[in-house]
Amino acid sequence: MPTIVSDNCVACGACADACPSGAISVDDIAVIDSGKCTDCGACIDACPSEAITE
Repeated sequence: MPTIVSDNCVACGACADACPSGAISVDDIAVIDSGKCTDCGACIDACPSEAITE
């Protein structure tokens, strides 16, 4: 499952917009719901600050 690197996350929401399963919420940082995540990697590709890793 993808993991948020909180030090890099700028809470822009690009990952949440790209997530087809709605598994990401954004407040101060992005948070991935492991129960909804399908490991598709769309959030990794969408993140402009490289804050999401596998």
